[in-house]
Amino acid sequence: MSQFRLLRERRFRPFFLTQFLGAFNDNLFKNALVVLLTFQAASWTTIAPTLLANLAAGIFILPFFLFSATAGQLADKYDKARLTRLVKVLEIAIMLVALAGFVLHSLAVLLGALFLLGCHSTLFGPVKYALLPQHLHEDELVGGNALVEAGTFVAILLGTLAGGMLAAAEHGALWIAAAGLVVALAGYLTSRGVPPAPAPEPGLKVNPNPLTETWRNIGFARENQPVYLAILGISWFWLYGALFLAQFPAYAKSVIGGGEGTVTLLLATFTVGIGLGSLLCEKLSGGQIEIGLVPFGSIGLTIFGLDLAFASPAGLPAGAPLAVAEVLAQPGVVRVLVALLMLGVFGGFFIVPLYAMMQSRSAAAHRARVIAANNIMNALFMVAGALAAGGLLSAGLSIPALFGVAAVMNAAVAVYIYRLVPEFLLR
Repeated sequence: MSQFRLLRERRFRPFFLTQFLGAFNDNLFKNALVVLLTFQAASWTTIAPTLLANLAAGIFILPFFLFSATAGQLADKYDKARLTRLVKVLEIAIMLVALAGFVLHSLAVLLGALFLLGCHSTLFGPVKYALLPQHLHEDELVGGNALVEAGTFVAILLGTLAGGMLAAAEHGALWIAAAGLVVALAGYLTSRGVPPAPAPEPGLKVNPNPLTETWRNIGFARENQPVYLAILGISWFWLYGALFLAQFPAYAKSVIGGGEGTVTLLLATFTVGIGLGSLLCEKLSGGQIEIGLVPFGSIGLTIFGLDLAFASPAGLPAGAPLAVAEVLAQPGVVRVLVALLMLGVFGGFFIVPLYAMMQSRSAAAHRARVIAANNIMNALFMVAGALAAGGLLSAGLSIPALFGVAAVMNAAVAVYIYRLVPEFLLR
């Protein structure tokens, strides 16, 4: 049966819509704020726009390090449907804080709202992935995860586009705040339809110390080597994907000679690829968790990462920045887009079975805390990847060469994981 039938069922549809709207709102506000601070920085602060953009990214990701361990405990201790509704109430409050920041023209309040939005995502992460195994049968986990991953990337794309458009509009600040509030309210309404998901360990005593609890959560994950290696694989994918995504603006401008529309084209192509790959997983898996797709995915991630590096134009075209139609007419650009699309497709093959495997093989009593450990590792890998990419680019490496280095590293990581757990190579 098709995975899309889950979208008609009450045990999945309200949850899917809730997480979709949450991801949309995160990216709407985050991108709108970055665009505002990039093009209107002088009216807000004396800090350089490039520094502000990196500061905003750091503020958003910081809560994943600080509060993921606590979020995992809460998701194991309380009913996840109830927690989902409380998180949505928090999102409404955060959007009111953002509205106050725009009205008061206060950068500090807006950055505070961004930090709180990061807290909102941190709290929802363990709930989001630990809830799926409670509402879906094991033969539906791949299809459910595929829909969630595809939906999340589409929400990221649409939220990013909407944020940029609203920031560029007249009275953009108020439009951003109003849109964020409307989306948060819609998310709360959909969350009311999420069926109960009883706590697996209601007697759990919450440890507020993030350091000791983080180490304990990682310990839960390490109890099962395939689960731990699935987490490492997921974290590597987020490092790899985030490294490519972060370079899109500079790549569009300084390599293929495009403008903002070209950045959108690159992001949309990659997002469509991830969505297609994720949804194809269910068809290729035959209704079971098919971890044999993971090495297949890693091979594609390496091949098309290298292809993207070699397909990139050697020199900036004359007349840059070019319109999207002019960019598409340039030699090699179609190959770049095909490589990017396939990079997304094979990324979907790689990531969906790993999420399903992590969920199905984690002990129910501390599944949310294992997912919290995964979120912490994801954030750590993404920060490490951003620092490494920044260092290599500062040392004079070109963006296409950076893509090539990342692809070679991807092959090395894949060989390391598959040597440790040959089970990944079985289909």
